[in-house]
Amino acid sequence: MSFSQALSGLNSQAQKLGTIGNNIANSQTVGFKGSNVQFSDVFANSKVGLGTRVTTVMQNFSEGNVESTNRNLDLAVAGSGFFRFQDTSGEVVYSRNGQLSMKANGDLVNAQGFQIMGYGLNAQGEVQVGGQPQALNVSAEELAASATTRVGTTLNLDARKQPGSDDLSTTEVVDSTGNPQMIDYHYSNNFTVYDSLGNPRNVTVYYEKTAANDWTAKMTLDGKTLDDGAGNVTAYSVQFDANGKLVNAAGSVDANGAIPGVTFSSADYLGGEPVDLTFDLNLAGTTQFGNTSTVSSLTQNGYTSGTLVGITIDEDGVIMRNYSNEESRPAGQISLVSFRNPEGLTPAGDNVWRASNESGQELVGAPGTGLLGGVVSGAVETSNVDMARELVSMIVAQRAYQANSQTIKTQDELLQTAINLR
Repeated sequence: MSFSQALSGLNSQAQKLGTIGNNIANSQTVGFKGSNVQFSDVFANSKVGLGTRVTTVMQNFSEGNVESTNRNLDLAVAGSGFFRFQDTSGEVVYSRNGQLSMKANGDLVNAQGFQIMGYGLNAQGEVQVGGQPQALNVSAEELAASATTRVGTTLNLDARKQPGSDDLSTTEVVDSTGNPQMIDYHYSNNFTVYDSLGNPRNVTVYYEKTAANDWTAKMTLDGKTLDDGAGNVTAYSVQFDANGKLVNAAGSVDANGAIPGVTFSSADYLGGEPVDLTFDLNLAGTTQFGNTSTVSSLTQNGYTSGTLVGITIDEDGVIMRNYSNEESRPAGQISLVSFRNPEGLTPAGDNVWRASNESGQELVGAPGTGLLGGVVSGAVETSNVDMARELVSMIVAQRAYQANSQTIKTQDELLQTAINLR
């Protein structure tokens, strides 16, 4: 009598039950991918085979559900791809588990201390996409102040205003010599700029209609005029065509709508404050229509210094450092990795895999490019284990195991009967 077929069945079903048990045990493991057992028959050039064996344990890389956690350092891959990590020995491993935390030195690591990898920054502080992936770090360095060099404002100046009319407003300011000066105007707007030390400065621009389709602009900084040092306030011409569109002219705005550079040197400040401030005022898009004078947009590129208050991670994997001055700067970009045959990856425990000859070489790219999915911040990918399916498979494997054991019992009874024939 041959017991080999039933024994092979017992061994194979035992391995299947072990695989099912591992799937069920990891049903709550973030980023876990379930496996299933594949069998094949054992043939020995006879009509009756020698049983079965486990051909392979195949990994299932279908996507799990993405669930919100409201924690910005929890990441999920929406689509295909793996996070690239550097383990504590420096080896590169791959995972679908993006539960990260930030160490005191700014390293972004998972629970095992593996550091997530991606693209770093170039000398200009921009993400160097396509470079060699590196372990990412979020610097806590303070963001230095940056002086304003450009102000953009779009206005409508009321075409109904008349030069020299009684509806002029008047304000008193101070010139560079400390003497009071009176400025007449039809409309004014103000904005904040920043000097090289990050000090906020208030600029007011006064617009007076001086001729048909011609306005004069005068500026003050913190209530002090820009002048020639002798009390003569510097004025700029703002001209329009017959259709109310801004035009350029000598001594006025340039072809791009910019008034020539406005410079406030230390000599212009009362008390001789040590700071130089130079910026271009761009009026592109400004009009002169028969409506109330108003500002429709205002931008400026300066800011005061700021301290790091937190980070956010965009869908394209860019890690943004957010500062107390409401500025943001990139710290790097998380990269994703794909494989020609992900089922060939070698499981290494701790929610990671290693590349193998069967998986092929890694293909690194930015999230959302090619076949790579996007990065979802504040969410995790749950295990792709289907509990109902696993429980049904466990019942089937249990029945198969019992049937194989029953085969052994039956053959044992037949053998015992043969032995008793005397």
